[in-house]
Amino acid sequence: MRKAFKLISAVTFALLSTASVAQTLSLTFDDGLNPDKQPQASTWNQAILDALKSADVTAMVFPALDRLGGEAGLALIRQWGEQGHAVGNHTSKHRSLASAQLSLDDFIADVVEADVVLNTLPNWTPMLRFPYLKEGDTVEKRDGIREWMRLHGYKAAPVSIDASDWYYNQVYSAWMDAGEPAKAQQVQEAYIEHLLDRAAYYDTLGTQVLEQRSAHVLLLHTNRINAETIPAVIQAFKQQGWSFVPPLQAFEDPLYVTGVESLPAGESIIWAHAKLKGVEGLRYPAEDSVYEEPRLEALGLLPLPTTE
Repeated sequence: MRKAFKLISAVTFALLSTASVAQTLSLTFDDGLNPDKQPQASTWNQAILDALKSADVTAMVFPALDRLGGEAGLALIRQWGEQGHAVGNHTSKHRSLASAQLSLDDFIADVVEADVVLNTLPNWTPMLRFPYLKEGDTVEKRDGIREWMRLHGYKAAPVSIDASDWYYNQVYSAWMDAGEPAKAQQVQEAYIEHLLDRAAYYDTLGTQVLEQRSAHVLLLHTNRINAETIPAVIQAFKQQGWSFVPPLQAFEDPLYVTGVESLPAGESIIWAHAKLKGVEGLRYPAEDSVYEEPRLEALGLLPLPTTE
């Protein structure tokens, strides 16, 4: 906890510029961890769960079978359900529906394959988080998967706030593995600022295109940086006036009920609404490492350290 407060103090002045009226936020975590390939998987998983419990935050996890590795990884996901967090579906092979090489039938097969394994877990909820937030590159795929979900009792699980935590995790892990904890802490500080900045951006964009404020859902991943930074992340959002609600409550907001008729389908659901309304200056993809690299370079955190 002391480390969390230290991180928050380091970004206090930057946060003041993005302060906003109180808003609700839900945390969702994609992928899962693989103990066979990640020796610290159990430790990271427990750290995230402990942080959520300590902060009295209920989250939701969307596992992809190929990111779990097998029974050991599945057991970690079971812990989420046992501790009151909802468990959804992120497919079996984590393939993008926006890929021209992936057919609708093959994508549905991925969803079904994961469903068979995941639907026995505690707090299982038939909701689909699309890999890479891609919901189809054609009308046929977009509308086809929506019809399949309707017929099979599934709901989509979009996000309103997208971010690049996966990239910050790569940079953070590289500095930690290089034995540079001070550099790694700088990455954590930049990461917290990044999440607050993205939240402020999508909140403002949503108010602009929807003319009202909605319950927000943030996309995160089960990874090292979140395992070691999530207490500070939660505290930073609280200091900015955000309150946390369970994702299943947030998904009841009208924003998440009806799919947006944009193409390519996907990204943040707020981004999709903005795209449909012709808002200028939208990035595609909405979030990616290329947008973060200049800032990390300016902070002396890139290039990454080399290991032999």
